[in-house]
Amino acid sequence: MSISEYQVTGMTCGHCEMSIREEVETLPGVQDIDVSAATGKLVVTSTDPIEDAAVIAAVEEAGYQAVRAS
Repeated sequence: MSISEYQVTGMTCGHCEMSIREEVETLPGVQDIDVSAATGKLVVTSTDPIEDAAVIAAVEEAGYQAVRAS
């Protein structure tokens, strides 16, 4: 199991969270997604590591910006 955390900018509401969730859940291997507009965080749990670029691209497809949290 792999857990990756990202900082997302531009989220303001539940609709924002839902848009990101819908895009990220299409990535292969994703098991769970925790996204919060209040904290600006996205946590992706997957069966195998997912490339950061794929997650960031999915977030951008939803209309937001993301960077890997350290």
